[in-house]
Amino acid sequence: MAKNFSTGTIVLVVLLGLAVVFGIGAYSNYNGMVSKDEIVTTAWSDVQSQYQRRSDLIPNLVNTVKGYAKHESETLEGVIAARAKATQITMSADQLTPENMKQIQQAQGELSAALGKLLAVRENYPDLKANQQFSELQAQLEGTENRINESRRIFNQAVQDYNVTIRRFPANIFAGLFGFEKKTKFEAEAGAEKAPSVSFD
Repeated sequence: MAKNFSTGTIVLVVLLGLAVVFGIGAYSNYNGMVSKDEIVTTAWSDVQSQYQRRSDLIPNLVNTVKGYAKHESETLEGVIAARAKATQITMSADQLTPENMKQIQQAQGELSAALGKLLAVRENYPDLKANQQFSELQAQLEGTENRINESRRIFNQAVQDYNVTIRRFPANIFAGLFGFEKKTKFEAEAGAEKAPSVSFD
């Protein structure tokens, strides 16, 4: 009887030990994944802020160009339409599936291309080229495009760190249990998300 009691006790202790180890592992891995997830969310918020800043600059830029280049209605309408399309697509970091990310990149890429065309018209209008407000808006836009690229780089790094974390053993076990799924990065595409040329030659 004593022997059976001893064996049962040992089994119980082992099971309790395993439960404690599992609990500690779950706690540690869960907190680590939550931290990585929050970093991704913060990085995505910064990307959105920079996109919004660029969008906010466009009305003044369009109005300035309109005052000097009335014959560029097609170019102006293209920028306005691209801006409207880009601002309609708003998603949280949790909604960034490959399909949604592709949609965001396409819309923002089209806006960048439209802005590039708009900025190019200054070469045909000396008065516009010499306009101080237009030059200031160009400089602000250039700075914003640089911040967009930097915020996208930081976001991609955060996503990579998160994805690596949830794929490593034993974190991958707990990631599945707690519903942490792989996130999508920005992909480099020819001509997409490229900053418009903003030179002052």
